[in-house]
Amino acid sequence: MKPDLMLEHEYLQQKRWWQRLQVQDVVFACAVLLVAVWVQCFAGNVHMDVYDAGVLWLSVISGIALAWFFRPLQAFALACTLLFGLAWYAYGGDFERSQTAFVLQYFVASQSAMMWLCVCNVLAFVCYVLALLQAAWRPVNQNTLSLSLAIALSWAGAVFGMVGLLVRWHESYLLRPEAGHMPVSNLYEVFILFMVMMALMFLYYARRHQAEKLGAFVYALMVVLVAFVLWYSAVRGAHQIQPLIPALQSWWMKIHVPANFVGYGAFCIAAVLGVAQLWVLKRPEQTILPDANVIDEIMYRAIAVGFLFFTIATVLGALWAAEAWGRYWSWDPKETWALIVWLNYAVWLHLRLVSGWRGRLLAWWAIVGFFITAFAFLGVNMLLSGLHSYGSL
Repeated sequence: MKPDLMLEHEYLQQKRWWQRLQVQDVVFACAVLLVAVWVQCFAGNVHMDVYDAGVLWLSVISGIALAWFFRPLQAFALACTLLFGLAWYAYGGDFERSQTAFVLQYFVASQSAMMWLCVCNVLAFVCYVLALLQAAWRPVNQNTLSLSLAIALSWAGAVFGMVGLLVRWHESYLLRPEAGHMPVSNLYEVFILFMVMMALMFLYYARRHQAEKLGAFVYALMVVLVAFVLWYSAVRGAHQIQPLIPALQSWWMKIHVPANFVGYGAFCIAAVLGVAQLWVLKRPEQTILPDANVIDEIMYRAIAVGFLFFTIATVLGALWAAEAWGRYWSWDPKETWALIVWLNYAVWLHLRLVSGWRGRLLAWWAIVGFFITAFAFLGVNMLLSGLHSYGSL
């Protein structure tokens, strides 16, 4: 971090949180509260029960706090709200307008927005790679046009992904007013959420640690996710909105699944940063990427956040299981592998915090952890059967 930024950061850390608030923070909070009140009044009596209202207001409070902590989220939230409002207005309560309205067909219908997400992520990866190549050729000039464009495309992709999810939620009610649901019910929807979570977490860490060039590694994984989403749409028709199966008709899904994917996103960021750290450790003289210690710190913070949210998701899953199946834990394959994932990162954190481990071993551990997590998420559904078999490919 640059010296002037470090001094500013240290000064701000000495002040209490309410002393660090700016006028824009208060205006943002008031705007979010007004939108939440409007949603409650407009949809509350029709589509929302007491649990939905609780999730809404919990999301509002946490969203305001996060946007105060990471101020670029305020512009992100504003862009998402405006684009969703445009889609809501364009639909006018008629789902068939998605076939005739220009703005829906090519811009803000859920499928259009998600395609823009894919395009932005691929272009962002190209720009991050170009930024690395330019840094290798011209090491003096680190802030290149390619890097600025890559960051802008990363934000644009996250906006379109979030808008796509919000509009898809609205579309589900337009199609089936009695069976509308939050778009986290199949792999297509949760992979979109996954990409949005990864993008926002990376953008925060990149800004916080001046490590934007690590985007070449993070967005390489994004390209793989884009390929999966496109394949899953073309081959499985997963982009079509389907009613919830009985096993998923629970308000627990609305908090369990998002919490899980904050954890998954953080673990995946840590894995690709592990690759970057190994590359830097092998070439200690390089000046293109951040120092290995900086990458190690970001990797640690990502795993710590992921571990927290994965723990919360596991507890919520146990509570959901108790309500649905009458017991908190069944040693179902999905539950067993979730425990393996949790133990893997618990040991990783213990070795770093208590034993003081650093460097190559923990980088490799984070990479192996990615494959453990991927098997727990996808492999179990594909190869094993159990109470969670409804999530298969």
